[in-house]
Amino acid sequence: MFGWDKSKTPQAATTEIPGGGLPDPGAPRTSDLSNNGMPEPFKMSAPPRIGLALGSGLARGFAHLGVIRALKRHGIEPTIISGTSMGALVGGAYLANRLDQVEDWACSLTKWRVMSLLDFQVRASGLIGGHKLTRLMEQNFGDIRVEDLPNPFIAITADLVTGHEVWLRKGKLVDVMRASFSLPGIFPPVFMNNRWLIDGALVNPVPVSACAASGARMTIAVNVSGDIIGKSKRPGDSIPTIAGFDLLNFEGSQELEKAKKTGLVRRIFRRDAQSGPSIFGVMVSSLNIVQDRLARSRLAGDPPDVLIVPRIGHIGLMEFHRAEELIEEGEAAVERALPDIKAAYSVLCTNYADEM
Repeated sequence: MFGWDKSKTPQAATTEIPGGGLPDPGAPRTSDLSNNGMPEPFKMSAPPRIGLALGSGLARGFAHLGVIRALKRHGIEPTIISGTSMGALVGGAYLANRLDQVEDWACSLTKWRVMSLLDFQVRASGLIGGHKLTRLMEQNFGDIRVEDLPNPFIAITADLVTGHEVWLRKGKLVDVMRASFSLPGIFPPVFMNNRWLIDGALVNPVPVSACAASGARMTIAVNVSGDIIGKSKRPGDSIPTIAGFDLLNFEGSQELEKAKKTGLVRRIFRRDAQSGPSIFGVMVSSLNIVQDRLARSRLAGDPPDVLIVPRIGHIGLMEFHRAEELIEEGEAAVERALPDIKAAYSVLCTNYADEM
């Protein structure tokens, strides 16, 4: 990580890693040199643990793919990952070495393919069954378990009964990720460990605290829902579509077309000048408002060392077909934050000893 090789003798305090420009943690500072110019004995352990907290945001979560790509390009490979909702999906894929597969799948999505994956239902505890998405995840992740990942992974969920924040650090990776993005009313809750679990965005949208509690020396957080300016600039009429497009005016899968014919589905997704926004739009928009306000409060109480905010507020929460644009902006956001990342790294990670 960070291009550090203890077998190489440090040459100067300004040693840089290839492509990243961050200082080598093994390089001695001027104050560490003795009178004869030789480094004083200094006990070094493994490189410091870097935490990456990936926030929730439905389709906007694809920006996390670009963030991770750009961080790795600059020599930054986090070793502690915490994620909420889509952040848990991308974070788990990164540690499971499935990032390429997820990115290829994301970039192949069209409106039709997105709608074909949504198995609408009018019973149970969610509008979308999630069975198709679960099968797709199982095809890519198989039986990988969280405890078998190479580095710590924490998926954030919430207990539906008590409201408690629940950190999932063990279990089948697909089940853990599925529980973390169980948006209330949209996806049914997941029963795990004798609890009904729902989307962690309701308790900790950008889980900085999980990285800190897991021993991260430096934490980088990514808030994909923090672009307030982009949200206000988004074009639209007096009745906005929270999804980014009108679900009922789009031809989708056979199941969707069949579901459209039911009165309940039309009442849930119908929006017009007389009746106002759809039930779906009001519900998801309300949850997004709660998430946004809670994220600000949690980030104020548990501030990360570096906060990355991609400028993607103009993209709808269901516009998964805009993955390439989201990934590109995730990379651009890292480039804008790079001076802060370098500064934080130089303070927090360039002089350390064994940590328990």
